[in-house]
Amino acid sequence: MLKLVTTIHSSFINSPWCSYKIVTMNSQIQLVTQQAFLNGNLDQVSTILNQFLQDESDNAGIVFGLGIAYAKANKFDESIFIFDILQAYTKNDERVFYNIGLIRALQGNHESALENYQLALKIKPNDYEIFINIASSYIDIKNYSLALNSLDKAIQLRPDITEAWSNKGIALNHLGLYQESLDAYGEAIKLNPNNYEAWSNKSAPLMKLKLFKDALEACETALILRSNYAEGWVNKGAALHELKQYEEAITCYDRALFYKPDYFLALSNKGSSLNKLNRLGEAITCYEKALSINSSMDWAYGDLLHMKRKIFFTQNFKDELKILEGSLSSNQKVIAPFEFLSWSDDPSLQKKASEIFVNEKYPLSDQLGPLKKYLPKDKIRIGYFSADFKHHPVAFLTAELFELHNRSRFETYAFSLSEADDEMRGRLLGAFDHFINVDSQSDIQIARLARKLEIDIAIDLSGFTADSRTAIFSYRAAPVQVNWLGYPGTMGTDYIDYIIADETLIPPKSQRFFTEKIVYLPNTYQPNDRKRLVSDRRFTRRELGLPENAFVFCCFNNNFKITPTTFSSWMRILKAVQNSVLWLIQDNPLVVKNLKQEAINCGVDERRLFFAERSVLSEHLARHRQADLFLDTLPYNAHTTSSDALWAGVPVLTLIGQSFSGRVAASLLNAIGLPELVTTTQQEYEELAIQLASNPQKLLDIKNKLAEKRLSAPLFDTPLFAKNLEAAYFKMYERYQANLKPQDLVID
Repeated sequence: MLKLVTTIHSSFINSPWCSYKIVTMNSQIQLVTQQAFLNGNLDQVSTILNQFLQDESDNAGIVFGLGIAYAKANKFDESIFIFDILQAYTKNDERVFYNIGLIRALQGNHESALENYQLALKIKPNDYEIFINIASSYIDIKNYSLALNSLDKAIQLRPDITEAWSNKGIALNHLGLYQESLDAYGEAIKLNPNNYEAWSNKSAPLMKLKLFKDALEACETALILRSNYAEGWVNKGAALHELKQYEEAITCYDRALFYKPDYFLALSNKGSSLNKLNRLGEAITCYEKALSINSSMDWAYGDLLHMKRKIFFTQNFKDELKILEGSLSSNQKVIAPFEFLSWSDDPSLQKKASEIFVNEKYPLSDQLGPLKKYLPKDKIRIGYFSADFKHHPVAFLTAELFELHNRSRFETYAFSLSEADDEMRGRLLGAFDHFINVDSQSDIQIARLARKLEIDIAIDLSGFTADSRTAIFSYRAAPVQVNWLGYPGTMGTDYIDYIIADETLIPPKSQRFFTEKIVYLPNTYQPNDRKRLVSDRRFTRRELGLPENAFVFCCFNNNFKITPTTFSSWMRILKAVQNSVLWLIQDNPLVVKNLKQEAINCGVDERRLFFAERSVLSEHLARHRQADLFLDTLPYNAHTTSSDALWAGVPVLTLIGQSFSGRVAASLLNAIGLPELVTTTQQEYEELAIQLASNPQKLLDIKNKLAEKRLSAPLFDTPLFAKNLEAAYFKMYERYQANLKPQDLVID
């Protein structure tokens, strides 16, 4: 997960210690106290200093200087001990409390730092430096509103202090006030054009406003001013990453590491860019090193584990899962919600992961103010928000639905969160009444636009998946906001009103695991596109590298969905079914190596594993014809890949789980009239796979049933699905217009 650096530029960075202007150090006192500290004899230190202060009451500055000397040497405990003694002899000297506050802040004890700063303010209420340092502590503990309040007071006292304006930019950025943050950085830079930290920090709100080129220029200016500024190199790398210039971003992170070898943020960001380039081995190494330096980095452990899952590096799976479960239970920011779906089938922990993530990164914002009541319209305005209006599984499922919406009752808007230029994008441009590319707009700008257009129901098709923009909904983009299709779980926040599901996905006992109200569609929650083409190309097994006469089990799920438990189950099935093979998708070379090694560990010949490279959808569907049975994964089922297999005529065998993501394949099988392929235990799953592979007639009967149901069952009846979904929209809209709160809805 990419991270930016904002350096808190405060008075204790520039001039660390507030001291007496003239201090004559007594070297004898220094030597004696130093030896006493080394011996751990605090009583002796106290005796020496108290005796000196009693005899030399006018020379408290000597002891004061001694305290500062220890602080500068990073001997903070000794320094605090000395300043505590000084308090009895310098009753009205704010510098004692000021310096204690600085030390406590450097130690990370901001509560104590703030207490001492307040004591200093009581003595000297108009000291702008104290206010700046108070704000710095508030920024460190993420209380940005109080930080802003202190900075405003500092600026009232001294409007010409660049550090105050720069720190104000940090606070405003974290409060989501990005333009105001830019204005503050502008003031800081106006006061001191050479403030390289302000230039670098300015890139943070520019990035939030999607002004990546401007962010890059700001970082380059910072680096012209100070070429060895590691934080500036990290921020430049982050801007290049967002511009999809990953190689260049890695070069910047390497420069940061040259100047600061143990810079964990540079390492983790480098890992993120390497991950984008599918250089997973190198990415994992970067994350491991970053975590060895700072084990408490937010979300980094989960990022690392997700990359390991992509290459099936799962030797410590059980131990890692226990760590994740324990961390989530104690509200730690350990893993993003999407990454956790492939780890655990526990819906309560999935909910916890979402709540922790959304509360930290996308809390409810009141910046746009309350949403006014929209008057009833002739047509309900539906806004679909997605980064996937392109060649993507979400588009493959929804394209025909968008085309079939009843234009006499609905006005449809696509808010595209990403640029694209492919065949699917061309089709979708004509599927909506309005197609709006908002890729370059900030989250708050998009929410403001949705309000201006009076969108009645906003549908988030991305959730927590790649390139999602959850913050749009935190501003309340529409009076009714819905989580559907893209993310198979709860968003964990009250500002998403509904989740669209079905009775298989969320049985009544599971409703408590969702912060949204449940909208139950009949049959299934998933739409399909009947225009999805299966290529006429007739692949042969030889052409695909498969053995001619083998029974071919397949699973075309993403590799990260394969758990050790699932893979071990597949190996037991292969052992039981002679002349059978397993056909998987290949996401990277390392996963092939690791899966083959795990097959050997399970006592299975690695040559029974075959890997398909990704191809265009129509040909991918066509090559399904050479598979006999699709084996599903748990806890993260095949979703679009289940529909692909069923559409291509391949039966899907699933093991139903407890969570939404682990029940999708069951939902689809029920909707196409094949509930007999839904198993409830690992043993039943394996036994049925073996039976179907060993009994050609039984499998043929199921294939014939699938062929019969394919164009008649609800799963692929897109007009019926559109009708049901529109009925759900009407019920949501009616409740809103009647001033009724969202509630669970059942569509008959």
